[in-house]
Amino acid sequence: MCLPEARPPAQTLNPLQALLQGEQGIGPLARLPEPGPEAGNGPQRRLKLWDLEEKLHCPVIGTCISMAELDKLARKLGFGHRQNTGNREFSLHVEAVGHSRQRNSVAEGLQRYLDRKYHAWVERFAKHKTDAQVRAQWQDCLLRGEVAGPLWAVCTHKAASASTRQLAYEDIHMLSHQIGAGQAADAHRLQYLEQEHARLQAEHKRQEQARLAESTALQRELAQARARLLQQDAQLQTMEALQARLERFESGTAMVEMGQRLMQLQDSHDKLSAITRRMWELERNLKDAREEATRIAQERDEALTEREALEQLLHALDPQERMCMEAGSEACAGCENALSSRCILYVGGRASLMAQYRQLADRLGITLIHHDGGQEESLSRLPELIRGADVVLCPTDKISHNAYYHVKAHCKRVGKPCLFYKGGGVSGFAVAMARLSRGEFSLSSPRLGMETDA
Repeated sequence: MCLPEARPPAQTLNPLQALLQGEQGIGPLARLPEPGPEAGNGPQRRLKLWDLEEKLHCPVIGTCISMAELDKLARKLGFGHRQNTGNREFSLHVEAVGHSRQRNSVAEGLQRYLDRKYHAWVERFAKHKTDAQVRAQWQDCLLRGEVAGPLWAVCTHKAASASTRQLAYEDIHMLSHQIGAGQAADAHRLQYLEQEHARLQAEHKRQEQARLAESTALQRELAQARARLLQQDAQLQTMEALQARLERFESGTAMVEMGQRLMQLQDSHDKLSAITRRMWELERNLKDAREEATRIAQERDEALTEREALEQLLHALDPQERMCMEAGSEACAGCENALSSRCILYVGGRASLMAQYRQLADRLGITLIHHDGGQEESLSRLPELIRGADVVLCPTDKISHNAYYHVKAHCKRVGKPCLFYKGGGVSGFAVAMARLSRGEFSLSSPRLGMETDA
Protein backbone atom coordinates (compact mmCIF):
# COMPACT_ATOMS: atom_id res chain seq x y z
CA MET A 1 0.00 0.00 0.00
CA CYS A 2 1.35 3.47 -0.94
CA LEU A 3 1.53 5.97 1.89
CA PRO A 4 0.23 9.54 1.33
CA GLU A 5 2.60 12.37 0.66
CA ALA A 6 4.42 13.61 3.79
CA ARG A 7 3.76 17.22 4.80
CA PRO A 8 5.75 19.63 7.04
CA PRO A 9 4.98 19.41 10.76
CA ALA A 10 3.19 22.78 10.61
CA GLN A 11 0.53 21.23 8.38
CA THR A 12 -0.15 18.19 10.62
CA LEU A 13 -3.42 18.38 12.53
CA ASN A 14 -3.01 17.73 16.26
CA PRO A 15 -5.32 18.07 19.26
CA LEU A 16 -3.87 21.47 20.19
CA GLN A 17 -4.77 22.88 16.77
CA ALA A 18 -8.26 21.41 17.10
CA LEU A 19 -8.74 23.12 20.45
CA LEU A 20 -7.44 26.43 19.01
CA GLN A 21 -9.99 26.19 16.25
CA GLY A 22 -12.83 25.46 18.67
CA GLU A 23 -13.42 21.95 17.33
CA GLN A 24 -15.22 19.33 19.39
CA GLY A 25 -14.90 15.56 19.41
CA ILE A 26 -11.66 14.95 17.55
CA GLY A 27 -10.82 11.53 19.02
CA PRO A 28 -12.10 8.19 17.99
CA LEU A 29 -14.46 8.18 21.04
CA ALA A 30 -15.88 11.61 20.21
CA ARG A 31 -19.54 11.96 19.81
CA LEU A 32 -20.73 12.43 16.25
CA PRO A 33 -22.94 15.43 15.55
CA GLU A 34 -26.58 14.79 15.27
CA PRO A 35 -27.56 14.01 11.71
CA GLY A 36 -29.67 16.66 10.07
CA PRO A 37 -32.39 16.37 7.48
CA GLU A 38 -29.72 15.56 4.87
CA ALA A 39 -28.30 12.59 6.75
CA GLY A 40 -30.22 10.10 4.72
CA ASN A 41 -29.90 11.41 1.20
CA GLY A 42 -27.13 14.04 1.50
CA PRO A 43 -27.32 17.61 0.15
CA GLN A 44 -28.87 18.37 -3.18
CA ARG A 45 -25.73 20.22 -4.41
CA ARG A 46 -21.99 20.14 -3.86
CA LEU A 47 -20.91 21.77 -0.65
CA LYS A 48 -18.69 24.83 -0.68
CA LEU A 49 -15.70 25.30 1.61
CA TRP A 50 -17.67 27.51 3.97
CA ASP A 51 -20.54 24.97 4.06
CA LEU A 52 -18.35 22.27 5.67
CA GLU A 53 -18.22 21.54 9.34
CA GLU A 54 -15.60 23.62 11.10
CA LYS A 55 -13.58 20.57 12.08
CA LEU A 56 -13.09 19.71 8.38
CA HIS A 57 -11.47 23.05 7.47
CA CYS A 58 -8.19 22.19 9.20
CA PRO A 59 -7.57 18.80 7.47
CA VAL A 60 -8.82 20.11 4.12
CA ILE A 61 -6.55 23.18 4.16
CA GLY A 62 -3.59 21.29 5.63
CA THR A 63 -3.89 18.22 3.37
CA CYS A 64 -5.17 19.58 0.07
CA ILE A 65 -3.00 22.72 -0.15
CA SER A 66 0.78 22.59 0.24
CA MET A 67 2.58 25.33 2.14
CA ALA A 68 4.15 26.71 -1.06
CA GLU A 69 0.70 26.93 -2.67
CA LEU A 70 -0.79 28.43 0.51
CA ASP A 71 1.94 31.09 0.59
CA LYS A 72 1.17 32.08 -3.03
CA LEU A 73 -2.58 32.13 -2.30
CA ALA A 74 -1.98 34.32 0.76
CA ARG A 75 -0.13 36.91 -1.33
CA LYS A 76 -2.77 36.73 -4.05
CA LEU A 77 -5.86 36.83 -1.76
CA GLY A 78 -4.41 39.33 0.70
CA PHE A 79 -4.06 37.47 4.00
CA GLY A 80 -1.19 36.26 6.12
CA HIS A 81 -0.05 39.74 7.25
CA ARG A 82 -0.56 39.20 10.98
CA GLN A 83 2.51 39.68 13.17
CA ASN A 84 3.50 36.34 14.66
CA THR A 85 6.72 35.57 16.45
CA GLY A 86 6.15 31.82 16.07
CA ASN A 87 6.05 29.58 13.00
CA ARG A 88 4.83 31.54 9.93
CA GLU A 89 3.58 28.39 8.21
CA PHE A 90 1.43 27.58 11.22
CA SER A 91 0.11 31.16 11.23
CA LEU A 92 -0.83 30.97 7.54
CA HIS A 93 -2.58 27.68 8.14
CA VAL A 94 -4.58 28.98 11.15
CA GLU A 95 -5.55 32.16 9.28
CA ALA A 96 -6.66 30.27 6.16
CA VAL A 97 -8.77 27.94 8.35
CA GLY A 98 -10.31 30.95 10.05
CA HIS A 99 -11.28 32.55 6.73
CA SER A 100 -12.80 29.28 5.53
CA ARG A 101 -15.55 29.24 8.20
CA GLN A 102 -17.66 31.74 6.36
CA ARG A 103 -18.10 32.99 2.86
CA ASN A 104 -15.69 35.78 1.94
CA SER A 105 -13.17 36.65 -0.79
CA VAL A 106 -10.49 34.44 0.75
CA ALA A 107 -12.83 31.45 1.11
CA GLU A 108 -14.08 31.93 -2.46
CA GLY A 109 -10.50 32.10 -3.74
CA LEU A 110 -9.57 28.92 -1.87
CA GLN A 111 -12.73 27.24 -3.21
CA ARG A 112 -11.83 28.10 -6.82
CA TYR A 113 -8.25 26.94 -6.38
CA LEU A 114 -9.28 23.58 -4.85
CA ASP A 115 -11.90 22.95 -7.54
CA ARG A 116 -9.38 23.74 -10.27
CA LYS A 117 -6.58 21.67 -8.72
CA TYR A 118 -8.70 18.58 -8.03
CA HIS A 119 -11.10 18.87 -10.96
CA ALA A 120 -10.28 15.33 -12.13
CA TRP A 121 -11.02 13.86 -8.70
CA VAL A 122 -14.27 15.80 -8.37
CA GLU A 123 -15.35 14.50 -11.79
CA ARG A 124 -14.38 10.93 -10.86
CA PHE A 125 -16.38 11.00 -7.59
CA ALA A 126 -19.31 12.75 -9.30
CA LYS A 127 -20.03 9.50 -11.16
CA HIS A 128 -21.13 7.94 -7.83
CA LYS A 129 -24.72 8.72 -6.96
CA THR A 130 -24.99 7.08 -3.52
CA ASP A 131 -23.27 7.56 -0.18
CA ALA A 132 -22.11 3.90 -0.14
CA GLN A 133 -20.37 4.30 -3.50
CA VAL A 134 -18.63 7.47 -2.32
CA ARG A 135 -17.48 5.75 0.90
CA ALA A 136 -16.19 2.71 -1.02
CA GLN A 137 -14.31 4.94 -3.46
CA TRP A 138 -12.72 6.84 -0.56
CA GLN A 139 -11.54 3.68 1.15
CA ASP A 140 -10.10 2.39 -2.14
CA CYS A 141 -8.16 5.64 -2.66
CA LEU A 142 -6.91 5.54 0.94
CA LEU A 143 -5.53 2.02 0.38
CA ARG A 144 -3.64 3.27 -2.67
CA GLY A 145 -2.22 6.24 -0.75
CA GLU A 146 -4.24 8.82 -2.69
CA VAL A 147 -5.51 11.26 -0.06
CA ALA A 148 -5.57 14.98 -0.99
CA GLY A 149 -7.78 14.93 -4.11
CA PRO A 150 -10.19 12.26 -2.80
CA LEU A 151 -10.54 14.15 0.54
CA TRP A 152 -11.72 17.31 -1.24
CA ALA A 153 -14.04 15.33 -3.52
CA VAL A 154 -15.60 13.41 -0.56
CA CYS A 155 -16.07 16.47 1.68
CA THR A 156 -17.87 18.44 -1.06
CA HIS A 157 -19.75 15.55 -2.72
CA LYS A 158 -23.50 16.12 -2.73
CA ALA A 159 -24.25 12.43 -2.04
CA ALA A 160 -21.78 12.07 0.87
CA SER A 161 -23.43 11.85 4.27
CA ALA A 162 -22.11 13.39 7.49
CA SER A 163 -20.94 9.96 8.65
CA THR A 164 -18.89 9.50 5.44
CA ARG A 165 -17.26 12.88 5.92
CA GLN A 166 -16.66 11.97 9.59
CA LEU A 167 -15.02 8.72 8.44
CA ALA A 168 -12.74 10.68 6.10
CA TYR A 169 -11.95 13.08 8.96
CA GLU A 170 -11.04 10.20 11.30
CA ASP A 171 -8.87 8.51 8.67
CA ILE A 172 -6.95 11.75 8.00
CA HIS A 173 -6.62 12.40 11.75
CA MET A 174 -5.13 8.97 12.48
CA LEU A 175 -2.96 9.18 9.39
CA SER A 176 -1.48 12.45 10.68
CA HIS A 177 -0.63 10.73 14.01
CA GLN A 178 1.06 7.89 12.20
CA ILE A 179 3.02 10.29 10.03
CA GLY A 180 4.06 12.39 13.04
CA ALA A 181 5.15 9.28 14.99
CA GLY A 182 7.31 7.98 12.15
CA GLN A 183 8.69 11.35 11.06
CA ALA A 184 11.72 11.34 13.38
CA ALA A 185 12.67 7.78 12.45
CA ASP A 186 12.19 8.63 8.80
CA ALA A 187 14.40 11.69 9.20
CA HIS A 188 17.22 9.65 10.73
CA ARG A 189 16.72 6.97 8.14
CA LEU A 190 16.71 9.59 5.38
CA GLN A 191 19.94 11.15 6.69
CA TYR A 192 21.60 7.73 6.81
CA LEU A 193 20.34 6.90 3.34
CA GLU A 194 21.59 10.23 1.99
CA GLN A 195 25.03 9.62 3.46
CA GLU A 196 25.04 6.10 2.11
CA HIS A 197 23.86 7.40 -1.25
CA ALA A 198 26.70 9.98 -1.32
CA ARG A 199 29.23 7.29 -0.39
CA LEU A 200 27.89 4.93 -3.05
CA GLN A 201 27.94 7.72 -5.60
CA ALA A 202 31.58 8.50 -4.79
CA GLU A 203 32.44 4.81 -4.96
CA HIS A 204 30.55 4.47 -8.23
CA LYS A 205 32.36 7.52 -9.64
CA ARG A 206 35.73 6.11 -8.61
CA GLN A 207 34.88 2.73 -10.12
CA GLU A 208 33.59 4.41 -13.26
CA GLN A 209 36.83 6.40 -13.62
CA ALA A 210 38.88 3.23 -13.07
CA ARG A 211 36.73 1.36 -15.58
CA LEU A 212 37.09 4.21 -18.07
CA ALA A 213 40.88 4.25 -17.65
CA GLU A 214 41.03 0.48 -18.03
CA SER A 215 38.76 0.63 -21.07
CA THR A 216 40.96 3.34 -22.63
CA ALA A 217 44.07 1.26 -22.02
CA LEU A 218 42.40 -1.81 -23.49
CA GLN A 219 41.26 0.11 -26.54
CA ARG A 220 44.78 1.46 -27.03
CA GLU A 221 46.22 -2.03 -26.75
CA LEU A 222 43.57 -3.32 -29.15
CA ALA A 223 44.43 -0.62 -31.69
CA GLN A 224 48.11 -1.48 -31.41
CA ALA A 225 47.34 -5.18 -31.83
CA ARG A 226 45.23 -4.43 -34.91
CA ALA A 227 48.03 -2.32 -36.37
CA ARG A 228 50.54 -5.11 -35.77
CA LEU A 229 48.13 -7.61 -37.31
CA LEU A 230 47.69 -5.46 -40.42
CA GLN A 231 51.46 -5.07 -40.68
CA GLN A 232 51.93 -8.80 -40.38
CA ASP A 233 49.27 -9.41 -43.02
CA ALA A 234 51.04 -7.01 -45.39
CA GLN A 235 54.36 -8.70 -44.72
CA LEU A 236 52.78 -12.09 -45.28
CA GLN A 237 51.32 -10.98 -48.61
CA THR A 238 54.72 -9.58 -49.65
CA MET A 239 56.42 -12.81 -48.69
CA GLU A 240 53.87 -14.84 -50.62
CA ALA A 241 54.40 -12.69 -53.70
CA LEU A 242 58.17 -13.01 -53.39
CA GLN A 243 57.83 -16.75 -52.90
CA ALA A 244 55.74 -17.01 -56.07
CA ARG A 245 58.31 -14.99 -58.03
CA LEU A 246 61.14 -17.10 -56.66
CA GLU A 247 59.37 -20.28 -57.73
CA ARG A 248 58.86 -18.87 -61.21
CA PHE A 249 62.57 -17.96 -61.46
CA GLU A 250 63.63 -21.36 -60.20
CA SER A 251 61.38 -23.14 -62.70
CA GLY A 252 62.68 -21.01 -65.61
CA THR A 253 59.22 -19.69 -66.51
CA ALA A 254 60.20 -16.14 -65.64
CA MET A 255 63.30 -16.27 -67.86
CA VAL A 256 61.26 -17.53 -70.81
CA GLU A 257 58.69 -14.79 -70.30
CA MET A 258 61.42 -12.16 -69.99
CA GLY A 259 63.00 -13.38 -73.25
CA GLN A 260 59.69 -13.24 -75.06
CA ARG A 261 59.03 -9.80 -73.63
CA LEU A 262 62.50 -8.63 -74.68
CA MET A 263 61.95 -9.87 -78.24
CA GLN A 264 58.63 -8.03 -78.38
CA LEU A 265 60.30 -4.88 -77.12
CA GLN A 266 63.06 -5.21 -79.70
CA ASP A 267 60.50 -5.58 -82.50
CA SER A 268 58.61 -2.59 -81.20
CA HIS A 269 61.86 -0.61 -81.01
CA ASP A 270 62.77 -1.44 -84.62
CA LYS A 271 59.32 -0.46 -85.84
CA LEU A 272 59.43 2.74 -83.82
CA SER A 273 62.90 3.61 -85.20
CA ALA A 274 61.71 3.08 -88.78
CA ILE A 275 58.64 5.20 -88.13
CA THR A 276 60.81 7.89 -86.53
CA ARG A 277 63.19 8.01 -89.51
CA ARG A 278 60.26 8.19 -91.89
CA MET A 279 58.73 10.95 -89.80
CA TRP A 280 61.97 12.98 -89.82
CA GLU A 281 62.21 12.56 -93.58
CA LEU A 282 58.61 13.68 -93.99
CA GLU A 283 59.25 16.63 -91.71
CA ARG A 284 62.25 17.70 -93.81
CA ASN A 285 60.23 17.34 -97.00
CA LEU A 286 57.38 19.25 -95.44
CA LYS A 287 59.76 21.99 -94.33
CA ASP A 288 61.24 22.25 -97.82
CA ALA A 289 57.77 22.27 -99.33
CA ARG A 290 56.66 24.99 -96.95
CA GLU A 291 59.73 27.09 -97.71
CA GLU A 292 59.16 26.64 -101.44
CA ALA A 293 55.49 27.50 -101.03
CA THR A 294 56.41 30.55 -98.99
CA ARG A 295 58.91 31.69 -101.60
CA ILE A 296 56.41 31.14 -104.42
CA ALA A 297 53.72 32.94 -102.43
CA GLN A 298 56.08 35.87 -101.83
CA GLU A 299 56.93 36.06 -105.52
CA ARG A 300 53.24 35.83 -106.33
CA ASP A 301 52.41 38.55 -103.83
CA GLU A 302 55.18 40.78 -105.15
CA ALA A 303 53.95 40.26 -108.70
CA LEU A 304 50.39 41.00 -107.69
CA THR A 305 51.52 44.04 -105.75
CA GLU A 306 53.51 45.36 -108.70
CA ARG A 307 50.60 44.75 -111.05
CA GLU A 308 48.15 46.47 -108.73
CA ALA A 309 50.52 49.41 -108.25
CA LEU A 310 50.98 49.81 -111.95
CA GLU A 311 47.23 49.56 -112.55
CA GLN A 312 46.61 52.14 -109.84
CA LEU A 313 49.22 54.40 -111.38
CA LEU A 314 47.61 54.09 -114.83
CA HIS A 315 44.11 54.68 -113.42
CA ALA A 316 45.34 57.63 -111.40
CA LEU A 317 46.40 59.45 -114.55
CA ASP A 318 43.69 61.10 -116.64
CA PRO A 319 43.21 60.19 -120.30
CA GLN A 320 45.48 63.01 -121.43
CA GLU A 321 48.33 61.69 -119.30
CA ARG A 322 47.82 58.16 -120.66
CA MET A 323 47.93 59.61 -124.16
CA CYS A 324 51.17 61.31 -123.28
CA MET A 325 52.60 58.08 -121.95
CA GLU A 326 51.57 56.25 -125.10
CA ALA A 327 53.05 59.01 -127.29
CA GLY A 328 56.43 58.81 -125.54
CA SER A 329 58.51 60.99 -123.33
CA GLU A 330 59.36 63.60 -126.03
CA ALA A 331 55.70 64.31 -126.76
CA CYS A 332 54.90 64.44 -123.08
CA ALA A 333 57.75 66.74 -122.16
CA GLY A 334 55.94 69.93 -123.12
CA CYS A 335 52.51 68.83 -121.85
CA GLU A 336 51.05 70.90 -119.05
CA ASN A 337 49.79 67.70 -117.34
CA ALA A 338 53.27 66.19 -116.97
CA LEU A 339 54.86 65.85 -113.51
CA SER A 340 56.23 69.12 -112.26
CA SER A 341 59.32 67.30 -110.96
CA ARG A 342 61.39 66.89 -114.15
CA CYS A 343 64.49 65.51 -112.41
CA ILE A 344 64.31 62.93 -109.59
CA LEU A 345 67.22 61.66 -107.54
CA TYR A 346 66.71 57.98 -106.58
CA VAL A 347 68.97 56.96 -103.67
CA GLY A 348 69.39 53.25 -102.83
CA GLY A 349 67.06 50.58 -104.21
CA ARG A 350 67.96 47.50 -106.20
CA ALA A 351 70.67 48.01 -108.76
CA SER A 352 69.26 45.14 -110.85
CA LEU A 353 65.96 46.98 -111.31
CA MET A 354 67.43 50.34 -112.37
CA ALA A 355 66.64 49.71 -116.03
CA GLN A 356 62.97 49.18 -115.19
CA TYR A 357 62.99 52.26 -112.92
CA ARG A 358 64.40 54.39 -115.78
CA GLN A 359 61.97 52.94 -118.34
CA LEU A 360 58.99 53.82 -116.14
CA ALA A 361 60.42 57.29 -115.44
CA ASP A 362 61.01 57.92 -119.16
CA ARG A 363 57.41 57.00 -119.94
CA LEU A 364 56.36 59.62 -117.43
CA GLY A 365 58.71 62.21 -118.91
CA ILE A 366 61.03 62.26 -115.88
CA THR A 367 64.82 62.28 -115.77
CA LEU A 368 65.95 59.74 -113.16
CA ILE A 369 69.32 60.16 -111.43
CA HIS A 370 70.51 57.23 -109.31
CA HIS A 371 72.89 56.93 -106.38
CA ASP A 372 73.45 53.48 -104.82
CA GLY A 373 73.49 54.85 -101.25
CA GLY A 374 77.20 54.38 -100.62
CA GLN A 375 77.61 50.79 -101.74
CA GLU A 376 80.00 51.65 -104.58
CA GLU A 377 79.56 55.40 -104.98
CA SER A 378 80.80 57.85 -102.37
CA LEU A 379 78.32 59.60 -100.15
CA SER A 380 80.19 62.86 -100.74
CA ARG A 381 78.40 63.17 -104.12
CA LEU A 382 74.95 63.28 -102.45
CA PRO A 383 74.89 67.04 -101.67
CA GLU A 384 75.67 67.94 -105.30
CA LEU A 385 73.11 65.44 -106.68
CA ILE A 386 70.45 66.62 -104.20
CA ARG A 387 70.94 70.27 -105.21
CA GLY A 388 70.64 69.38 -108.93
CA ALA A 389 67.41 67.34 -108.55
CA ASP A 390 63.87 68.56 -108.19
CA VAL A 391 62.79 65.74 -105.80
CA VAL A 392 64.64 63.06 -103.84
CA LEU A 393 63.17 59.54 -103.73
CA CYS A 394 64.53 57.08 -101.12
CA PRO A 395 63.33 53.48 -100.33
CA THR A 396 64.03 53.07 -96.60
CA ASP A 397 64.28 49.26 -96.75
CA LYS A 398 66.96 49.31 -99.45
CA ILE A 399 69.41 51.88 -98.07
CA SER A 400 71.97 51.98 -95.26
CA HIS A 401 71.37 53.98 -92.12
CA ASN A 402 74.31 56.25 -92.86
CA ALA A 403 72.99 57.08 -96.34
CA TYR A 404 69.45 57.58 -94.98
CA TYR A 405 70.61 60.16 -92.44
CA HIS A 406 72.81 61.89 -95.04
CA VAL A 407 69.85 62.23 -97.43
CA LYS A 408 67.53 63.48 -94.72
CA ALA A 409 70.05 66.00 -93.35
CA HIS A 410 70.98 67.45 -96.80
CA CYS A 411 67.32 67.68 -97.87
CA LYS A 412 66.47 69.63 -94.73
CA ARG A 413 69.53 71.86 -95.14
CA VAL A 414 68.79 72.91 -98.74
CA GLY A 415 64.99 72.65 -98.45
CA LYS A 416 64.69 69.94 -101.07
CA PRO A 417 61.42 67.90 -101.11
CA CYS A 418 62.02 64.25 -100.33
CA LEU A 419 59.82 61.12 -100.20
CA PHE A 420 60.80 58.16 -98.02
CA TYR A 421 58.85 54.97 -98.65
CA LYS A 422 59.04 51.19 -98.15
CA GLY A 423 59.38 48.80 -101.09
CA GLY A 424 62.39 48.69 -103.34
CA GLY A 425 60.66 46.83 -106.17
CA VAL A 426 59.14 48.21 -109.35
CA SER A 427 55.71 48.27 -107.78
CA GLY A 428 57.03 50.32 -104.84
CA PHE A 429 58.70 52.72 -107.28
CA ALA A 430 55.44 53.03 -109.23
CA VAL A 431 53.48 53.78 -106.06
CA ALA A 432 56.09 56.36 -105.03
CA MET A 433 55.74 58.03 -108.43
CA ALA A 434 51.97 58.11 -108.02
CA ARG A 435 52.40 59.78 -104.62
CA LEU A 436 54.76 62.33 -106.14
CA SER A 437 52.14 63.10 -108.79
CA ARG A 438 49.67 63.83 -105.93
CA GLY A 439 52.17 66.12 -104.19
CA GLU A 440 52.88 63.83 -101.22
CA PHE A 441 56.33 64.26 -99.58
CA SER A 442 58.05 63.19 -96.40
CA LEU A 443 60.18 66.33 -96.36
CA SER A 444 58.93 69.35 -98.32
CA SER A 445 60.46 72.66 -99.24
CA PRO A 446 59.02 75.87 -97.79
CA ARG A 447 57.39 76.68 -101.15
CA LEU A 448 55.75 73.25 -101.47
CA GLY A 449 52.75 71.76 -99.72
CA MET A 450 52.31 69.98 -96.36
CA GLU A 451 54.98 67.54 -95.17
CA THR A 452 53.88 63.89 -95.14
CA ASP A 453 55.42 60.89 -93.32
CA ALA A 454 56.53 57.86 -95.29
